[in-house]
Amino acid sequence: MGIVKEIRERFPPIILLLALLSAFPPLATDMYLPALPLLQREWQVPLVVINLTLVTFFITYCGFLLIYGPLSDRYGRKPPLLVGVGLFVLSCLVCGLAQSPSMMICGRILQGAGAAAASAIVFAVSKDRFTGQQRQRVFIQIGVIVAIAPMIAPILGGWIIALFSWRWIFLLQAIMGTVAFAGVLRMDESLRPQAPPSFSEVASGYLRLFRNKRYMVLLLTLSCTCVPVFAFIGGSADLYITRLGFDERQFGYFFGFNALAFVLAPLSFSRMVRHFPITRLMPYAFTGMLVSSLFLLCSWIPDPWRLTLPMFCLTFSFSFCRPAGNNLILEQVDRDTGAASSLMVFFYFMIGALAMWFFSFDWNDKIVMLGRMGVVSVACTLLLWQVVKRRLRPVSG
Repeated sequence: MGIVKEIRERFPPIILLLALLSAFPPLATDMYLPALPLLQREWQVPLVVINLTLVTFFITYCGFLLIYGPLSDRYGRKPPLLVGVGLFVLSCLVCGLAQSPSMMICGRILQGAGAAAASAIVFAVSKDRFTGQQRQRVFIQIGVIVAIAPMIAPILGGWIIALFSWRWIFLLQAIMGTVAFAGVLRMDESLRPQAPPSFSEVASGYLRLFRNKRYMVLLLTLSCTCVPVFAFIGGSADLYITRLGFDERQFGYFFGFNALAFVLAPLSFSRMVRHFPITRLMPYAFTGMLVSSLFLLCSWIPDPWRLTLPMFCLTFSFSFCRPAGNNLILEQVDRDTGAASSLMVFFYFMIGALAMWFFSFDWNDKIVMLGRMGVVSVACTLLLWQVVKRRLRPVSG
């Protein structure tokens, strides 16, 4: 009972709900990754066709991010969130019943449209309810919980495939979506404007954001860091199963080990930030990503460790700076919070989707290509950081 009470105090229901909603994208992708080579064999189509189920998910997801943000500013957080979560549940059932690649792609498009509501509005709800350093702690708490999703999702997906069928993966996702829908129904509305702005006024918030140089340059700076991480996520099943010869369950363990970095990094950051400012910690994280990318270029390291160990370090460095980076980005705006949150996630995932698409080509040595993508993208981040760091608005107390 004491442990349960401590968990409730440290992770109140609203934090758990926000974490579950934030986990929609990794749940919708990482749990499904072990099935990609299986679907390629089952439907007798090229891998590039199966990869469209990932790429179309993220493209639709990114597009709808820009819609849900202004809607949440106009009508409140709950109504668009309920619509999006309901669409997510429906799409999971469509994917689970898919009999062809085209039906699966359609289901994944709907799933991306639904998952976007959760990602776009979670950050806005957090800024509505929490301020300054408190919100930063909330982001870290959410980051720790959400990090568990990519760690266990592919392992769970691999076991579901081995014991039942890949279709049960989407049934489990539908159940999780239903739980989230019930939680949103019980959640108090966090935005109650007395005079709601018109839709055109809210939509014009994007124009104001594009004119906010601090916000835009920082957003571009931090979005570049997601290139090697998303490329790895999209190509990990092909790397471990098709090219290195591991089965679906073994792939789940390798991917879960990599995702462990998502758990350890926020915990490490929460300790380090007590002693050092964010702006001092961020360059170390970027440098860690750059060094890890350089190790991916070392062909003399034996497989699979040539991929596994550098990617763990790269993922750790990426996750170390991301929660604080999200908070730092939102601190650069005073209004249009929903639009700012949506645009922030849009940049992350659109750049990530492009990285997935680029990495899906049939490169001779995909591990070397992954390293090159990391070196170029993180080098851009380090250069942009030197430009933007002196102009940043610090995190408020």
